[in-house]
Amino acid sequence: MAGSTTPGTPRVLRAMNDRAALDLLLEHGPLSRTRIGKLTGLSKPTASQLLARLQAAGLVIATGTTAGRPGPNAQLYSVNATSAYVAGLDVTPERIRAAVADVAGSVVGEFEVATPGRRAESVVRQVTDALDGAVKAAGLARADVHRVVIGTPGAFDPGTGRLRYASHLPGWHSPTLLDELAAALPMPVEYENDVNLAAIAEQRLGAARGHDDFVLLWNEGGLGAALVIGGRLHRGFTGGAGEVGFLPVPGAPLVRHVTKANSGGFQELAGGQALPRLARELGVGNIPGGSVNEVAAALIVRGAQAGQGPERELLRAFATGLATGLASMVAVLDPELVVLSGALIAAGGEPLRELVQTELGELAASRPRLVIGEVDRLPVLRGALEAALATTRDEVFDTTR
Repeated sequence: MAGSTTPGTPRVLRAMNDRAALDLLLEHGPLSRTRIGKLTGLSKPTASQLLARLQAAGLVIATGTTAGRPGPNAQLYSVNATSAYVAGLDVTPERIRAAVADVAGSVVGEFEVATPGRRAESVVRQVTDALDGAVKAAGLARADVHRVVIGTPGAFDPGTGRLRYASHLPGWHSPTLLDELAAALPMPVEYENDVNLAAIAEQRLGAARGHDDFVLLWNEGGLGAALVIGGRLHRGFTGGAGEVGFLPVPGAPLVRHVTKANSGGFQELAGGQALPRLARELGVGNIPGGSVNEVAAALIVRGAQAGQGPERELLRAFATGLATGLASMVAVLDPELVVLSGALIAAGGEPLRELVQTELGELAASRPRLVIGEVDRLPVLRGALEAALATTRDEVFDTTR
């Protein structure tokens, strides 16, 4: 077959060296020919040929010279960040955030579309408005985007193509939605659960770097989890792995018909809606107003700042609720690490993490290390970009094509 390759042939070996060099440039930034040769183990002539090849393909550009060292200045090379662009979208009932990144991972444009109360407006219109706004902010055209990854609550069932586990997301449950979006957008579009994307961000850039077995517990708007096993996301048969808000747990009433109720035991015990009730039971005064998330976050902050008293008891009760659900997950998965993420976790910070770690140590037989997520700015959106970049780099950096 024309264009086919065989493992071990010079063409394939060259492509492997090309990709290794591109990955090093992504990781380290601008490098000299000599430095690339040392890091890859290639000779100077081979490294020179490699760089010439990548420059001719438009994947590498010369970006200046070394300075401040003995001897002549050396030419520096970096990945041509403009060789491809990707987009990520983070969808909630209230808004759609979109961002565009270049192939080096730098965000070059962002945009947000508010969506509350806009049920009559087409979801396709909302998505394209958000994407086009980010593309325009980046100074690009829609056709410049190589791939889009969209993160939503719940998951699209691979058998039916319909969104499940997210009845609170209006307009996203049409059986023809994916076909309509495919028709409206000229580039490949992928869909992923929002909490899974937060886990991708933490695995690539944050607290889970270097870990192949971990759980990310998300608490913001709703409780959810991402499960990474053997370095790969576990999505389950219908995409519902990690929908732990539906988990029956001690200390919460048994919720039946959970999909109709859009809630479950763990959500009732440790979700944002539990905090005002706990505050009243413990005699916490001056309960703030606002949305469920705003009230919960404000109460958690007060608990984290208090050394004792009812506010601190509130934080302990919240930590016990989180540890109760985590204990069930740990018993089944035995993860190396648990990453705590989402706005309500961030509100409690290190005091909350310590309390959950202590409680989990008494409730679970294995004792994974608990850490706070490090990707604290829009982790779902960052994960969508990272997922899009991984596939795009494989395609754009493949010099056997």
